Amino acid sequence: MYVRDARNRDEVWLLDRMEELGLSETSFRSRDYVIAVDQETDERAGFGRVRVHKTADGDEVCELTSIGVLPAWRGQGVGAHVVERLVQTAGDDGFDDVYSFTDRGEYLAQFGFEPVPEEELPPVLADRLATVRAEADEESSVVEDPDGVVALAVPTDGFKMPAEFRERFKTASPTGDTDGDGGQDAAEMAEEFGIDPDDATYKYDTGS
Repeated sequence: MYVRDARNRDEVWLLDRMEELGLSETSFRSRDYVIAVDQETDERAGFGRVRVHKTADGDEVCELTSIGVLPAWRGQGVGAHVVERLVQTAGDDGFDDVYSFTDRGEYLAQFGFEPVPEEELPPVLADRLATVRAEADEESSVVEDPDGVVALAVPTDGFKMPAEFRERFKTASPTGDTDGDGGQDAAEMAEEFGIDPDDATYKYDTGS
């Protein structure tokens, strides 16, 4: 397995998979994405993006978002390596930090992400947090506390990959359906990201 930058020919695949997994296509650009691929079969297993936001003074900040792993590849470190590549990409692009928004921070905490107080966010990300909370409230009747969605961040040189995720990824192989139309639901997505679906109030999808 390896993770590469998305290519133009991946656009239709990405859009189809995002629709199946219930991920927003807001401001979609295929070049913003990375894709996890089986090097032997060339099957695509998962994806994610760094979304760049411009601040009022012309600077830029980036958000890790739209992470999806196909059902047949869950639980094998695919999501972890997508996150790692996204953080590396942000660092290569000159960003010192990458942000994400979720109400279940345990998964990202494994990699060094830490909570960021709302008042310390750049205004454009504070607005983004409000949008994610609103989307969480609208998308699911099981959301108990949309205000529980918080901001997390990690320095782009501070990402840490737990050894068990590295080992799983080395021997990852599909189980069951691999054609991408498995319809991964919220509980499955939660399981992929190390979240207890019985306790989670908001699927890991960070909104767009």
